[in-house]
Amino acid sequence: MSQEFYKKIYSHSEFYKSLYEAARSVRHLAWARRKELLSQSAIERIMLAVTEVNGCEVCSYAHTKMALEKGMSAKEISDLLSGNADSVPEDEAIAVFFAQHYADRRGNPTEESWHRLIDQYGDAASKGILGAARIMTAANIHGIALSAMARRLKGSPVSKTGLIYEVSIILSIIAYLPAALIHAVLADLRKVPLLNFRSPQ
Repeated sequence: MSQEFYKKIYSHSEFYKSLYEAARSVRHLAWARRKELLSQSAIERIMLAVTEVNGCEVCSYAHTKMALEKGMSAKEISDLLSGNADSVPEDEAIAVFFAQHYADRRGNPTEESWHRLIDQYGDAASKGILGAARIMTAANIHGIALSAMARRLKGSPVSKTGLIYEVSIILSIIAYLPAALIHAVLADLRKVPLLNFRSPQ
């Protein structure tokens, strides 16, 4: 098994939290795209950066294909999946660094990093960047379980996970996703802040 993958394993509570936060942020990402505040290639860079930190095998493959289709070079993709942001366009570097920071802190960015993002890109684009990072985090958590299960079925189980964990994460989305969507709608109605700054657990 490549050490590139399975860098982080998330708990069920973290998976639910990631789905809830993604549900709260998806409209902000859609708005940023619609207003051309974020290009699709920028979004792919953000998602690749998150995937590299988390180490999701299936997401790496899928987003490598998408990034190539959006015109990113093989070298830039390879660099991002190695944690190297040197090939990232200068005007997107802070967004990519924030995405790496977001994933490294398991979805709990510092207040300072958030304000730095806003200073660079403004409120609407920053919320779109956050949305891309959140959506990718939720996908990574589910994808890590899926790819680990696929390896298990091929006779090469992943040492960091077990069968019960893999099956439970894969199936839990059936219950977690509807609950997270309702939770997100209620939070928006109550005007709950989009970010709650705290130390990672």
